[in-house]
Amino acid sequence: MIRIAMVEDEAAVREQLMGYVQRYTRQYGTEFSVTEFADGVDILENYRPVYDIVFLDVEMKHLDGMETARRIRALDADVVLIFITNMAQYAIKGYAVGALDYVLKPVPYFAFSQQLQKAVEKVSRHARHYLAVPVEGGLRRLDTVQIYYLESEGHRVHFYTEDGEFTAPGALKTFEEKLANCPFARCNSGYLVNLAQVRGVQQGVVEVGPYELQVSRPKRKSFLAALADYIGGEGVLRRCRTSPACTRRWLNAWRSCSTPGRCRGGSANGPQSC
Repeated sequence: MIRIAMVEDEAAVREQLMGYVQRYTRQYGTEFSVTEFADGVDILENYRPVYDIVFLDVEMKHLDGMETARRIRALDADVVLIFITNMAQYAIKGYAVGALDYVLKPVPYFAFSQQLQKAVEKVSRHARHYLAVPVEGGLRRLDTVQIYYLESEGHRVHFYTEDGEFTAPGALKTFEEKLANCPFARCNSGYLVNLAQVRGVQQGVVEVGPYELQVSRPKRKSFLAALADYIGGEGVLRRCRTSPACTRRWLNAWRSCSTPGRCRGGSANGPQSC
């Protein structure tokens, strides 16, 4: 169940948004637990990082949404923030606190549901996924976030992780299928890479944590497309939160260039203008 905090000082708007959440559940089947707050002060009192998504009204009587967001972000780096506002120019400041987006008042259901869907998808990507790996004497439960990459060697697969290396029997394709819902892609026929661990790509080499792996020509297009899609979903805002135009340039550099690190005068972290 996804946990939502609804921070809005107008009771009628809170009631409307609660109705939208219930309508979304009927439409898509996603279950939510929603806690209501009438002001930023209320949610910050004894705040604990238990929420997945926070909807924040920008203009509130005691503590406005922007300051509330800054204080929440200092306590919770992962929660998804979405602003509710009368004027779009206020919401642009939300990039400074890593806000996902905003919705304008009066809030129509379609706009709200679109933002809620984006937030749900982001929460799902950040959810912990574990892989059961057969090892000598039993099974090893592996957090997929900690994997750098997998390497195929005959009928065995080598795992390179933050906790070290180990080998398991099996085929790379079998583990690839098990990781289908996680951000993994092949940079060549023998390597399956965790896109969340990619630091950059230059001259046909991908940096994955402390490792450098070759990107083969047959896999280059699909690998870079998968990486661009992953970055577009969550990674870009960590690199460039101040400008949507900068975000678009960063993505275009990845998508249009076979060696992104040399593209448009940029670096592996994006165009120089970012």
